[in-house]
Amino acid sequence: MVDDSLILVTGAGGGVGGVGRTVVRLLRERGLPVRAMLHHDDERADALRTLGAQIVVGDLTRPDDVANALDGSSRMFFSMSVSPSYLEAAATVATVTRALGTLEALVGISQMTVSQMNPLSTEESHQQRLHWLSEQVLDWSTLPIVHIRPTIFLDNPLFTTLAAQSIIDSGTIRLPFGTGRTSPVAADDVAHVVAAVLEDPRPHLGHVYELTGFRSQEMTGVAEEYSRALGRKITYVDVPLDPWIDQVVLPAGFPPHTEEHIITMARLHRRNRYDRATRDIESILGKPAKTVEEFVAERAGLFA
Repeated sequence: MVDDSLILVTGAGGGVGGVGRTVVRLLRERGLPVRAMLHHDDERADALRTLGAQIVVGDLTRPDDVANALDGSSRMFFSMSVSPSYLEAAATVATVTRALGTLEALVGISQMTVSQMNPLSTEESHQQRLHWLSEQVLDWSTLPIVHIRPTIFLDNPLFTTLAAQSIIDSGTIRLPFGTGRTSPVAADDVAHVVAAVLEDPRPHLGHVYELTGFRSQEMTGVAEEYSRALGRKITYVDVPLDPWIDQVVLPAGFPPHTEEHIITMARLHRRNRYDRATRDIESILGKPAKTVEEFVAERAGLFA
């Protein structure tokens, strides 16, 4: 029997991997009513309309916009792209939803680095710090929360656009990760977990799910998976951090907040802070997380 509870999905316009957008599609495929919140009514909104989603335009830092988006909703997915306003948005969502008192579940996405942090942590990026603080605010709100903490996305520029040029030019992945291990997760897997929780949130309330890829390995192992996916030899080249920043990251033209976040993720990889592996995806979806090889094979054109 299909539940007719209206589900609000924020961040539905995009972001790395398009988790919100995919969540909307998955919920609509299951016949669930969805309201998608975006910053602009543009072609991305039109694409979601074709799926049968309601569209609401607004800003998560504006209480009136949040209240308008929540009107009639009983479940919510709180998602927002990397932004200096992330904590303000989380606090606005927490205060407005608590005042309205109509939500039976709020599913929030942050990142797995939060699991390693405490009130005095200083090594993480500003965005990671905002994620940690936002989770504190949501917990203090006493709302019915489910926290989703993915590790670094396979869809992240580090593994896609920033890696593609050196793969095309020289058959190498040039990153400053040293011998640090990593277990990047596909955004599509994360979206499937979020959709499953939103479809029936009751068994998940109060839980924290840490989502990783299929295995944790050094970048030499990741390069081997790229090789199998692309049918040609790809090798990993460990490069010094500072020249990599100057030659790769800065020319990419990311906003300063995003740029600092990407640089910090690289630095934390070198310190082996991304060596973690869980089976939370498999426990919820009944199938293992996507491998690097599977992910790259699906996007072989990007690296050709």
